[in-house]
Amino acid sequence: MKTEAMIQLYTGNGKGKTTAALGLAIRASGNGMRVFIGQFVKGMPYSELAVIESLPLIEMQQFGRDCFIKHEPEIADIEAAQAGWKLVREIISRQSADMLILDELCIALFYKLVESSKVIETLRNAPPEMEIIITGRYASDELIALADLVTEMRSIKHYFDNGTEARKGIEY
Repeated sequence: MKTEAMIQLYTGNGKGKTTAALGLAIRASGNGMRVFIGQFVKGMPYSELAVIESLPLIEMQQFGRDCFIKHEPEIADIEAAQAGWKLVREIISRQSADMLILDELCIALFYKLVESSKVIETLRNAPPEMEIIITGRYASDELIALADLVTEMRSIKHYFDNGTEARKGIEY
């Protein structure tokens, strides 16, 4: 019997990581579970925010700025991610969510916005009843080893490659 939280990881360069996590949030809330979604490195008004606000068992907060990290993160990126991680630790400690979605945590770890060893330690010590969903490209080997379920979204063909811009309601 597993004595640690169940951890699912959605990674890879393909589309659908956040979408899969949001689908799990809806399913969990439909079963009366309390869901917290923390979106790392995101601060733009993504369309899912409007729907999530109407679902009483799901809370979502963004831990990023209103732009993408193109090269090196700025101090504001680091501060936003670390403030978000502090809140995540409190949620885990208080057990105030049944499902915890850490959207783009892999990217926050990749850019070293939060400290990997502290994240791994916190996740290892999460309550066994908690379901933790992690998304983002560039999942580390350590995070993959920790997870109970790992799905890699692999891009075979993407319309972005032909110059199509992100579309409202589809990509954001």
